[in-house]
Amino acid sequence: MARPAKRSNKPLAGVRVLDLTRVLAGPFASMMLGDMGATVIKVEETGKGDDTRKWPPFVGGEASYFMSVNRAKKSLTLNLKAPAGVTILKRLAAKSDVLLENFRTGTMEKLGVGYATLRRANPRLIYCAISGFGESGPQAGRGGYDLIVQGEAGLMDITGFADGPPVKVGTSVADLVSGMAAAHGIVLALLARGRTKRGQKVEISMLDVMASLLTYQAGLYFATGQKPGRRGNAHPSIVPYEVFKAADAYLTLGVANNGLWRQCCAALERPDLVTDSRFDTEAKRVEQRAVLIPLLNEIFGTRDVDEWLKRLDAVGVPAGRINTVAEVCESEHLKARNMIVTLPHPTAKTVTVLGVPIRLHATPGAADTPPPLLGQHTDEILRTVLGMKPAAIEKLRADGVI
Repeated sequence: MARPAKRSNKPLAGVRVLDLTRVLAGPFASMMLGDMGATVIKVEETGKGDDTRKWPPFVGGEASYFMSVNRAKKSLTLNLKAPAGVTILKRLAAKSDVLLENFRTGTMEKLGVGYATLRRANPRLIYCAISGFGESGPQAGRGGYDLIVQGEAGLMDITGFADGPPVKVGTSVADLVSGMAAAHGIVLALLARGRTKRGQKVEISMLDVMASLLTYQAGLYFATGQKPGRRGNAHPSIVPYEVFKAADAYLTLGVANNGLWRQCCAALERPDLVTDSRFDTEAKRVEQRAVLIPLLNEIFGTRDVDEWLKRLDAVGVPAGRINTVAEVCESEHLKARNMIVTLPHPTAKTVTVLGVPIRLHATPGAADTPPPLLGQHTDEILRTVLGMKPAAIEKLRADGVI
């Protein structure tokens, strides 16, 4: 079980986040903020909640997908189609430091709670909007799911093998990295507010984020006009830097310079390869990829993965096994680093989640609060944040507002 951390010692203690997001990018961002001490109020549709609450499989009636990205939050149900619901949202925004939303561009304005409206009541508000394609440009306003953005941002064009179709990354990387960018942008805006005393809008386009990840692939095109293609596990500028087949399984190997190449050849017991004029520089190894890779596969095929990893590790050459998701989730190393955390849950009894990857040694965050039930904190939030009386709260419930 995770040990409760002192919330007051976390870096975002005292920051209130009003989270209107659902599915993945936004919830991942707000979870990161919550882990770091922010009080996150997750606003969910009355009677339905976040879309992912309905996505199987379920544990104790709760969706495992939802629970994986919604810890460290309080759930408030609110009907934004009702005028009273919009009024409550405005009141909460006036008392919050951050509002985070991932509706289609223009939706918040139609509801009467866009940034221009909310900042008048709360000039210190940081308003973060996540969208698929951004608020400007010819494609502004397009809806964008992770799969669509991976394709449109060129990522799928360079993922997979040359003789196969485009392939998406195995996890929802466009959503998750956009969520990280949103959390980053919010914290930057909070830092700027400490100097300017004013909030601002933070705009995150998933297409922008994913295009920025092309880095050296885009650099290749800008420099040469050549179109990068699918290379499978091969790296365009480093050899050997890919997957190899040992006698019993696969391993990864990364040799990025001549020093590592010499050490690698020592581990392979092939000192002749160090002086082989075909392979004695980084550029030559790239040029001779078609010759070198089959040769290395032949060598690696003579021993098991464990034996090769011992040899390579002994001389400082980066290499690793290809683990299954199950093996990662049971990793003793990750458990020792508190990256596998089990939390108590009101209906699922316990829920196991991945921990906090950002280590602040003086003011650490922690995965210490389980994901909420739908509407679990509605009364508490209305009472403590807005000062509403029980009778007023019950009337809102009877009117279908909460």
